[in-house]
Amino acid sequence: MSTPEDQSPGPRPESPRTRDRIYRSPAALVGGALLLAVIGWLGIDAVVTGEGRTPWLALAVLLLVVPLVVAFTLRPAVFAGEDRLRVRNPFRVIELPWGEVVSLRSGYTNEVVVKSGTKYQLWSIPVSLRARKKAARQQARREAEARGEGRRRGFGFGFGGGFGGLGGVDAAATADQGPVRAETDQVMDELREMLAAREKAAGSQGEVSVRWAYEVVGPAGVGLVLLAVVLAVL
Repeated sequence: MSTPEDQSPGPRPESPRTRDRIYRSPAALVGGALLLAVIGWLGIDAVVTGEGRTPWLALAVLLLVVPLVVAFTLRPAVFAGEDRLRVRNPFRVIELPWGEVVSLRSGYTNEVVVKSGTKYQLWSIPVSLRARKKAARQQARREAEARGEGRRRGFGFGFGGGFGGLGGVDAAATADQGPVRAETDQVMDELREMLAAREKAAGSQGEVSVRWAYEVVGPAGVGLVLLAVVLAVL
């Protein structure tokens, strides 16, 4: 009696790809929305109620200024996926496979460096020196509290370390929390972890591509030309 052959297992379903992590500046989004509201209110009012060359000037300024405000506030974003880093800056979109990325640097600006030596600034992850100083003060205060707690434990009395163990900050727990970092520095740490994990993957290889944002440059250019014509003719 023959035994039935073992059925070969079917193809394993592919694991769902994780969604890209998106990093944007909340302050830039809020500021851009407020600027657009003010510019729109003043500009439209000048177009509708203005006299003489005022409506044309207002229209030209709107065409020039609105795309620039959008470009520098609402548009910038960084999309970190499994295979690549996509950087959307005011006037360009840069596709960076993880295999082409050499490092992610933080100084006065946050930037990504590729193998060719080219650097691309991460507009949506701005550096805040104020936030860094605040984080440094918090870290120093935490370390001082941990040292003070250690001294209290050293001079405690009673069972289990005495009364020194009943309150204050646990030095071991404080160490486990890690250093205090500014928010944008934490974001850069996350991107560095993704780079270390994905730079050797097969899907993370490829070439860097750069595309100009003509949807921003075009309207702004038209507004600039119209403004020059209005100022020259009217």
